[in-house]
Parts: sequence; C-alpha cells; structure tokens
Amino acid sequence: MTVGFALCGSFCTFSKVIPQIEILARNYEIYPIMSPVAAECDTRFGRASDFVSRIEEICQMPVITTIAGAEPIGPKKLLDALIIAPATGNTLAKLALGITDTSVTMAAKAHLRNSRPLIIAPSTNDGLFTSAKNIGLLSSMKNVYFVPYSQDDAEGKPASLVAHMEKIPETLALALEGKQIQPILA
Repeated sequence: MTVGFALCGSFCTFSKVIPQIEILARNYEIYPIMSPVAAECDTRFGRASDFVSRIEEICQMPVITTIAGAEPIGPKKLLDALIIAPATGNTLAKLALGITDTSVTMAAKAHLRNSRPLIIAPSTNDGLFTSAKNIGLLSSMKNVYFVPYSQDDAEGKPASLVAHMEKIPETLALALEGKQIQPILA
C-alpha cells in the first residue's frame, strides 16, 4: 500500500510529524512531498536541507517539491491515501478553493480525482478565525478526513489550532475504511 505524506511550512510541528512518517514507513511505501517553503526555508526549528535529508532517508525516495513532480500522482494512481501534515492555514484555504499552485496542492488535487482518502492535519494560528470556514468547507468534501485537532495555546493564541500528530496512523487506518476518526475536536 502506498501513502503520500506532504509537509507544509508549519515548522514548529516537524518534530512531531517526522516520527509519524517513521511509524508509517514500517507498514507503507511512503511518497514524501514538501511545499517549496517547507523544503527550502531554514528556521529556528532547523535547516530545510536537514529535514529533506531525514525524510528522504526514512522514505528511501526523493522528496517531491514541484508541481510537475506531483502531477503524475493522479493519472498514475500512485497513492492509496495522501496525508497533509502539517497543513497550514494557507494550504487549507487553497484546498478549500481549488487553488493548485504548490507541490502539495497539486498532489491533493491529483490524488482526489481518484476518489481516495485525503487526510489533513491542520496547524494554523488562525484555525478559529479566518481558516475556520476553510476547515468547514473541507470537512464537507467527499474523501477528506481530519486528524483530530484542538487549541494549542488557548491563552496566548486563542484562534490557533494544531492536530494531534500522534493520531495520524489511526486516522489513516480509519480513512482507508471510509471512516472519520472521532472525536475530531479533541
């Protein structure tokens, strides 16, 4: 079974996401995908090249970072499921509105045309503000599933949401059966 694993630029969650890729790689062939921002920007959370190298080592294949690289996912039916973790507010908006301008959004568009599960793990500072409507739109779409999420800092960042990344494997297993893990709001 093949699973795409796409990372967007919520760098603060990479330390929780990469161990989930390691877990999934034990049972699935993983196609790694990174947005250009995730693959190219060095931050206080680490160097982009180190993240890319680590992910390629885990998956034993190169990271897809371009629209052209992600496009064949659909016509070749490469994936049984696609996970976007972390999914930034920017990516949530693009997915909700059908905008395809990064490797991650192209992978999602190409994958969804095959009526296969897309699993989204949001990580955004505006999840209870401007991104709320996009989460709502995506929640109502066929073949879209969410990793359970909650406020990550209700006092300091009251609109911020982050997925419980440790629930990615369980969410994937249920999504492959056509079921949404519950509760979504943890």
